[in-house]
Amino acid sequence: MGQLPSERIRVGVQAADPIGRAGVRSLLRHQGSVEVVEESGAEGCAGVVVMVVDRLDEVVAAELRRISRGLERPVVLVARELREDDLLTVVECGVRAILWRHEATEARLLKAVHRAARGESDLPIDLLNQLLTQVGRLRRCGSEESGTGSVPLLGMAPREVDVLRLIADGLDTRQISQKLAYSERTIKNILHGVMTRLQLSNRAHAVAFALREGYI
Repeated sequence: MGQLPSERIRVGVQAADPIGRAGVRSLLRHQGSVEVVEESGAEGCAGVVVMVVDRLDEVVAAELRRISRGLERPVVLVARELREDDLLTVVECGVRAILWRHEATEARLLKAVHRAARGESDLPIDLLNQLLTQVGRLRRCGSEESGTGSVPLLGMAPREVDVLRLIADGLDTRQISQKLAYSERTIKNILHGVMTRLQLSNRAHAVAFALREGYI
C-alpha cells in the first residue's frame, strides 16, 4: 500500500460529526502532497482513510475492519478518547496511526497520513506505552495459565525479530535499514512476509504479537 513520494496521496475523510469532517478536510485540502477525495471516493480510490470519532464502539470497530481489511485501506484514527481496553482492538482492526483530536494539527495530521501511506505506524507515546503494558499483562496471564512461560506458537526468523525489535524502539524503515545493513525494500519485504504469514494487520500489531509470544 506504500506510495511513491512523487504521487499525491488520495485521502478520504469519514466522521459522524460534520464539523469534525469539515475540519480535517480543511487541514488537508491545501497540502500539495495529498488530494482529499469525496465520500464516494473514500472507498473507491482513496489511498488512506482518516476517520474522526469521539470514542470506540461496536459500530466504529466494525467500520474500521471494513475499511482496513475488506477495502484494504490504511486508516488514520482521530479520536477524542480511547480506553486502555480499546487499544488492542484498534490495532487489530488495522489502524496505522492514532491522533488525539485536540492534538490534530495540520503538521501532525499530514505526518500521520504519509506514514500510513508508507505502511508505517504512528502512535502517541502515551498510547504506545499503554499498549506495551497491556500486551505484557496478557503475556504474563498466558504464561501463568499455560505454565510453560513464553513459548512461541508460530516460528519467526531471527531477522524478522530484529526488525520488529527496532520498530518497537521507535525506528522507521530508513533507520532500520541503516542499522541492519539491509535495503529499505528488504526491510519492507521482511515486514510484509511476517504480517502475511501470521495474518497481522500492521506494524503495531506485529510488534504486539512478538511481545505477546515472547520474541522481544
